[in-house]
This record gives sequence, C-alpha cells and structure tokens, in this order.
Amino acid sequence: MLDTPGDAPATRETPAARAKGGLLVVGSFVVLLFAIELVNMVTLHALNGVFGLRPRSADGVLDIFTFPLLHANLNHVLSNALPLIIFGFLVFMSGLRVFLTAVACSWLGSGAAVWLIGAGGITVGASGLVFGLFAFLLVRGFFNRSWWQILLSVVLFMAYGSILFGLIPSMAGYVSWQAHLGGAAGGVLAAVVLRARAAARAR
Repeated sequence: MLDTPGDAPATRETPAARAKGGLLVVGSFVVLLFAIELVNMVTLHALNGVFGLRPRSADGVLDIFTFPLLHANLNHVLSNALPLIIFGFLVFMSGLRVFLTAVACSWLGSGAAVWLIGAGGITVGASGLVFGLFAFLLVRGFFNRSWWQILLSVVLFMAYGSILFGLIPSMAGYVSWQAHLGGAAGGVLAAVVLRARAAARAR
C-alpha cells in the first residue's frame, strides 16, 4: 500500500480491517447520539437547556464541546445519522489520525462560529460535523493532488451537493447556518493541516 499525501502512513492494516474499524467507530458515535436523544426525550429535552450552545455567553465556551451531541428531536438525529455514517466512514478509510483531525476541526469550527456569530437562542445538533466532513472530502484531493480523491469529491458533490444550500442564511430557515459554515471551514482547515504535516514529513 502506498501513502497518499495528507493521509496516514502505510501500515499492515488491510482495507477490510480499516473499513470494519471505520464502521465500528462511526456507527458507535451515531448510536451514542441516539442514546443521548432518548435520555433527552425522557427529560423533556432538559439537556439542551444545560449543554446546548448559547452564543457569546461565558459558559457557552464549554458548550462548544457538548452541543453536537444533542438534538431537538428524534427526526433531527435521523437527518444527521446517515450522512455522518457515510462521510465519517469515507474519511476514516484514510486512517484514524485523519478521521480524528477532521472531526476535531469540524467540531471546534462549528462551535466557534455559533458562539461568535450565532443569532441567539440555543443551538444543538451534529450537522456542523456533517458539513465539516463533507467539506474535507470535497477539498482534500486538491490539496493532496490525488486523482482518486478528486474523483470521489466529484461523485459526492453530485450526490450531496445540495446540502451546501445550508450555508446560505436565507435558505437555512431555522437551521443554524453558522454551525454549517464553521463546520465546513473546519473541514477545509483539517485538509490544510494534514497536507502541511505530510509535506513536513516528506522533507
């Protein structure tokens, strides 16, 4: 197996083993989201009031680390579950380090954007992660100069490109476009960081 710039170094791990690990990690995270939502439903969504993200509030800084785990209702979780599994799995196929970097940048970028420019109220949901992972998959091939990653980004854009309308305030409705924008920016940042690390290792 050959290294792709910006991705994890080659190991003895087979693609099948990595795919199994990806499904386990991403699937477990989605199961966790459903479990938290069930608890939230039992408590009449009291968790949202405690751990949801409030823009520009002092305690809201800590809520950056919790708000993607919470949702408004079961349908909200369902709308995020499938794209999280698909995008998360595809990112994980490049390695655990790449996956964790993309998730961390998307998570923090989404939270920072909501905290800084959020319209008010309480924001919850993992859609910022969805946008971050999607943006990472769209741009990483261009940074890595990888033709197959670029081809994958084209296929993903054709299949899911319409979700990018969620970045436009006038079309986002009651959904937090700030979370989407911050998450997408975080995904792009992850691609830049991973490419820079790969270039540093190659020197």
